[in-house]
Amino acid sequence: MNTDVHDEPTRARPSSRSDDGQGSPGWTPIATDISSHLPFTPAVEANGFVFVSGQASVDATGAIISGTFEEEMRLSMANVESVLASAGLTLRDVVRVTSYVRDTADGPSYNEIYRDYFRPPLPARTTISNCLSPALRFEIDVIAVRPN
Repeated sequence: MNTDVHDEPTRARPSSRSDDGQGSPGWTPIATDISSHLPFTPAVEANGFVFVSGQASVDATGAIISGTFEEEMRLSMANVESVLASAGLTLRDVVRVTSYVRDTADGPSYNEIYRDYFRPPLPARTTISNCLSPALRFEIDVIAVRPN
């Protein structure tokens, strides 16, 4: 019998969210003081890992706070520390960093400021340049792991 895949009935895919909006089996949103008009959760935990969404130089309401590269990076890092603290973690628990730097000319400053926050053993890191809108100079997301 010759069966065409287009003849098979369409099956509904299970939702990645439970009916209570509390995430999906295996992951849980982390409650934070950060608010945003954008559709994202500041952090989620899954299997002992905490995934922190991109943090930029914004205040608690999500309003962008513009400044120098250093000011924006330090405010972004303070936001990361705040989200991690909501999960009972610190920067020492971070195992992966992805940073977005608008201008490659800020690379040396980025590395210098980065050393103020991360000490050896350093987490794995990727830095992406020339990718942010003019409204932001810096953004960072991290993955942390709960100590055993």
